[in-house]
Amino acid sequence: MTPLVSIIMGSTSDLPVMEDAAKVLNELRIPFEMNALSAHRTPEEVEKFASSAHSRGIKVIIAGAGMAAHLPGVIAAFTPLPVIGVPVKSSFDGMDSLLAIVQMPPGIPVATVAVNGARNAGILAAQMISLGDAELFGRLVSFKEELKKKIIQANEELSKIKYDFKV
Repeated sequence: MTPLVSIIMGSTSDLPVMEDAAKVLNELRIPFEMNALSAHRTPEEVEKFASSAHSRGIKVIIAGAGMAAHLPGVIAAFTPLPVIGVPVKSSFDGMDSLLAIVQMPPGIPVATVAVNGARNAGILAAQMISLGDAELFGRLVSFKEELKKKIIQANEELSKIKYDFKV
C-alpha cells in the first residue's frame, strides 16, 4: 500500500495532537505515513523528504509543529504538494505556532488549521484527495452525515434534561 498522505511532526512529543489526523485518515481508509522531522535539528532530512514526497506518491503533507513552528513552511518551500500546517500548542497558548505557520511569504502557501487541529487537517487532506477519487468522495459524504447525526442525537438528549425554568 502506497501512502497518499504524509503526517510529519517536529518531534514525537507532538504525537498526542497529530494522531488525530491519523485517526481520521484511518477511518476514511486513506493510506498514510507518519514521521518526525525537525526543521532545525534535521534540515537536510526535511529537504530530502519534501523534495521527494511527490515522486513517492504522496498527495498531501500534514505538518505539525510547536513554538517557532518552521517545519510546515520549510516543507512547503521544497515541494509542489499541498501542505497543511497544524500549530501545536506548546507555549503562548499556541499563538506563536499559529502565527509562524499562517504568515507565509507569497508563493509558499501553507493551509493552516486551528491550534491542535490535526483532526481538521486530516479531513482537509481527505477532501483534497477526494477531488480525483469518487469512492473517497462518497466516504467523505457519509462521514459528514455521521457528524450531522451526532448533533441531532445530542439535541435529542439535551431536550430530555429537566430544569425548573427550562422551557
